[in-house]
Amino acid sequence: MADQDEQTPLGAGPPMLPSLRWDEPPEGPEGPVVVLLDQTRLPGEEVELVCTDVPALVRAIRTLAVRGAPLLGVAGGYGVALAAVRGYDVEEAAALLAGARPTAVNLGYGVHRVAEVYRAAVRGGADTGAAAALAEARALHQEDVEASRQMAVRGLELLDELLPGGGHRILTHCNTGALVSAGEGTAFAVALAAHRAGSLRRLWVDETRPLLQGARLTAYEAARNGMAYTLLTDNAAGSLFAAGEVDAVLIGADRIAADGSVANKVGSYPLAVLAKYHHVPFVVVAPTTTVDLSTPDGASIEVEQRAGGEVTECGGVPVAPLGTQAYNPAFDVTPPELVTAVVTESGIASPVTRDALTALCDRSRQVTIS
Repeated sequence: MADQDEQTPLGAGPPMLPSLRWDEPPEGPEGPVVVLLDQTRLPGEEVELVCTDVPALVRAIRTLAVRGAPLLGVAGGYGVALAAVRGYDVEEAAALLAGARPTAVNLGYGVHRVAEVYRAAVRGGADTGAAAALAEARALHQEDVEASRQMAVRGLELLDELLPGGGHRILTHCNTGALVSAGEGTAFAVALAAHRAGSLRRLWVDETRPLLQGARLTAYEAARNGMAYTLLTDNAAGSLFAAGEVDAVLIGADRIAADGSVANKVGSYPLAVLAKYHHVPFVVVAPTTTVDLSTPDGASIEVEQRAGGEVTECGGVPVAPLGTQAYNPAFDVTPPELVTAVVTESGIASPVTRDALTALCDRSRQVTIS
């Protein structure tokens, strides 16, 4: 593209506020709280949202103030801990949290993992349920930080293997950076590692309609990190492939079924088809907690359907005639035969098969236990 190298990336900005943190204010009656960076206010404002109870955290999850599969797992874990520490009904809280969004398997994983530790502590007879829940939520948080680091390392090694010589031009969809993780992200963390290694020539950022997570969030993170990036509308991706301007596609995932089918932000499947046609690697980067071996295949993944107003309005302004019906799935499903590799913290599955994914999950569990 004639103008792609004319863009001057913004210099690295000040450190971004944490996407999520547990806080115990030293003064006042509030008690422990879960504090979120409100992603609905980005990039215009960095505003923290304080959740003093589980219903507030559930609202934040449903409205996408906090989002991204790995971070939702951490949020779910801290939500159970919040209920336990504040003396709420933990079972009711766990049910509310786990049902807040149906597709992202990490949310349920984080909720159930911390809730089970809480139950075990209570069954033990000692008054340590709340402390045990909080300790487990913090452990989950730290595991996600380490998983992000490992995925970045493994993903960059794979990129260099697939695309020797550097100068990678990577296309990404939606947002997969520090805003979806306790660490530096999933797919974006790989692109960031390439940038730091001097091998990223261009990050192509899909706008990601209808809620513009690419434009609002990924471009925000790329600018903060001083990366060379260019924003495009989702429907312009095909022309980039046709012009030979894409070397690899990197996306995250909200659920990976046992057969390797990948549920991710809607618009991912068309990119996979384009990548296959143009012989471009299509790589999914996600922690093993996103692999759901209990979901047999893509057809079994429940795809969240969101409100039509997200399509018929933009920033609260109508863009379609009153009464227009809208089709607004939050995700689509990419079959495994279109996926070049799945990069996790415990290894890489390529080709993407049931046996390969099972082995990665088994390896991850062994590492966690040890």
